[in-house]
Amino acid sequence: VATPVIAADNPSGLPLPRFVTTRSNPINVRVGPGTKYAVAWVYLKSGTPVEIIQEFDTWRKIRDVDGSEGWLHQNLLQGKRAGLVVPASGDGKDVPLLKSKDAESGVRAWLEPNFRVDLKECDGTWCEVIATSHPAGGSAQSFDGYLKQGDLWGVYKDEVFD
Repeated sequence: VATPVIAADNPSGLPLPRFVTTRSNPINVRVGPGTKYAVAWVYLKSGTPVEIIQEFDTWRKIRDVDGSEGWLHQNLLQGKRAGLVVPASGDGKDVPLLKSKDAESGVRAWLEPNFRVDLKECDGTWCEVIATSHPAGGSAQSFDGYLKQGDLWGVYKDEVFD
């Protein structure tokens, strides 16, 4: 994963690559930078984390967690940060959401791979997150806690932000 740098030729003047989230739903991801290009796929949920890897005028080339690439208009994206649980071990097992930045602090919840979390801050090793479950027919439950930064897609290795 690349470390973000300011590119002289990107219209926004913001670092590339960078992570953002989708603003609304549904969102058509296109094969090129414009509405004349075919739809490659559709995001059905807002708040999906994506990585901006290129800019052209008001269009942003994005990459998703699966590595698929396509184009979105800038108005369909927002700077709010979110991540997807991607176990660093690669074993596909659930990841513990911890009470504090300590592996022995106790588990608040177990998060399955690809579970979406809101990122509050990251210190280069740990990220403070909010994990919200939406059980079918039940009420949403939110859990605050900490995940190892390496278990998340949506934040760069060693990236620090608050």
